[in-house]
Amino acid sequence: MSALTRELSGTEETLRAFTHRVEIPWLGMVAVPPPDKLAYYAGIGVLTALQVIEWPLALVITAGHLLADQHLSGLAKGVGEALESA
Repeated sequence: MSALTRELSGTEETLRAFTHRVEIPWLGMVAVPPPDKLAYYAGIGVLTALQVIEWPLALVITAGHLLADQHLSGLAKGVGEALESA
């Protein structure tokens, strides 16, 4: 999370309260995506299981979605750092 997000959210406990993590054997603590993203991934999985879309297309869609999320979070981090230095 960016410094701006931390400042707007308040304390570190608040951040931990809104970050869901699950303990998975052999993997340790794993972050769970927010419900809207979880529903998106489940929808892609259901469409693939019902063979509405082919599995390679599902992988490409999911990878594109993950890359877009990473880009947007990086963009938000850059904006937060710019605001911090101003």
